[in-house]
Amino acid sequence: MELKIKGIYKHFKGDYYIVEDVAIHSETKEKYVVYRGLYGNSELYIRPYDMFLSEVDRKKYPDVKQKYRFELQNIKSVKD
Repeated sequence: MELKIKGIYKHFKGDYYIVEDVAIHSETKEKYVVYRGLYGNSELYIRPYDMFLSEVDRKKYPDVKQKYRFELQNIKSVKD
């Protein structure tokens, strides 16, 4: 799965987020997704890149409908 910067993603627990960018850890070079909640006070979060794009743990969450932890949403304009 490819990450879309400025894409709107739905977390498998239901909330929506916008991906702001990808950051690189200065020492380990690990990639992190920087994303903002689209609810409440719009807090900014980071999560390891691979974890952001990972599948939902079916053993821990057997009833979840989404395949991936975060799924890109196709939001259409009202003008379309």
